[in-house]
Amino acid sequence: NFFEQVMLESMLNFISASVIALLIVTSVAQSDDGNMDNVARFAGVPGVPGSPGSNGSPGRDGREGRDGTQGHKGERGEKGMRGFSGLEGRVGGAGPAGSRGEKGSSGRKGDSGKVGPQGPKGDTGLKGSKGKVGAKGANGQQTEALNWKQCVWKRVDSKDTGLIQECRFKKIYGNSALHVAYGGALRVYCGSTSNCCSRWYFTFDNDECTGPMAIDGIVYKQTTADNPHRHRQIEGYCENIPAGEVRVGFNIGQCSAVTLHDGFSGWNSVSRIMIAEVPPAQQ
Repeated sequence: NFFEQVMLESMLNFISASVIALLIVTSVAQSDDGNMDNVARFAGVPGVPGSPGSNGSPGRDGREGRDGTQGHKGERGEKGMRGFSGLEGRVGGAGPAGSRGEKGSSGRKGDSGKVGPQGPKGDTGLKGSKGKVGAKGANGQQTEALNWKQCVWKRVDSKDTGLIQECRFKKIYGNSALHVAYGGALRVYCGSTSNCCSRWYFTFDNDECTGPMAIDGIVYKQTTADNPHRHRQIEGYCENIPAGEVRVGFNIGQCSAVTLHDGFSGWNSVSRIMIAEVPPAQQ
């Protein structure tokens, strides 16, 4: 720095002055015939270096140098970060139509659409030509007139269990079935209790039907406030009954899992049992 430069210059000046003084003293001593007393008389002890002087004023700026020659092209720098997306440009005008492309492959079959509304009725078509006569059918089985019977009565029956009416019927065929039906007024009365029920059913020679199941009906009441006499219909088919006379009975009894209650049949109306022999059921 500047201070070190000043100190260096002062030291150099001091050394130069000391050398010159020493040369002068040596020269004088030699002229006095080698008398060393004169040397002692002229050579003194070096003085202490003086303090550095004050800094000089700064020099003026030098003139601006000329432009240097252009350097060599530098190496390619690393890729910078991606800039922000610019604003979306305006939609350009429509370009010219392109040439027709090749036909694409067929797409998959779409789902079935909903059924459309029914269209208006079409016009009557032309009458078709007469068809050919069909082949003669096989001989059918010999049949007789419908074998049926009904038993009718008009009386009241207040029993709660047992046979109400029996109707005897002559069955012709062993593989046929019997169609039986009852029509008349039936009711059940709870009295001072609730949840009362009575069951009416058919028997064939004192047994209920097992081909396929019983033919029956019930009347059930939950309250005690009324005494409903209503016309009711109970019917069904019974199979597996042999040919000959069959005693068809209409009975009253107890409903399953309910206490026996006050049943009543045939109030103020006609009652009837209808019986018909019918061909066997289709397989």
